[in-house]
Amino acid sequence: MIKYSYRMKVFYKDVDKMGIVYYSRYLEFFEAARTEMLSSIGLDYEKVEEKGAMLPVIEAHTEYKKGAVFGQDITVHTTIAELPKVKMKFNYKVTHLNSDEILMTGHTIHAFTNLNSRPIKVPDYIKSLLERHMNS
Repeated sequence: MIKYSYRMKVFYKDVDKMGIVYYSRYLEFFEAARTEMLSSIGLDYEKVEEKGAMLPVIEAHTEYKKGAVFGQDITVHTTIAELPKVKMKFNYKVTHLNSDEILMTGHTIHAFTNLNSRPIKVPDYIKSLLERHMNS
């Protein structure tokens, strides 16, 4: 399993009139955490695209437990639980910073495509990089 924790603060731009994080913002939090996770293992999106592949989101799921509010520090815990075959799944859990209280959970599933959006197998360099980090 590959794990990464992304810490962030909830800003005013993230909340609705009630002061609670607007539901769609969590998908943006997921993207930030996922991007940082991949970068931390040497898999920058720019490099992936330079090598002719893309990872579009083909499914997103969220479950809201308790809303984060303006000014809170939160952590987006991101994991890759299994090596991809055709698609790659990222799991997310959002908690208060330094707490186990779960605010929300979710996942995104990504396809591997070429630059023309045609499905492709997982490129070998991505597969080997993920295998290396999965076993460490």
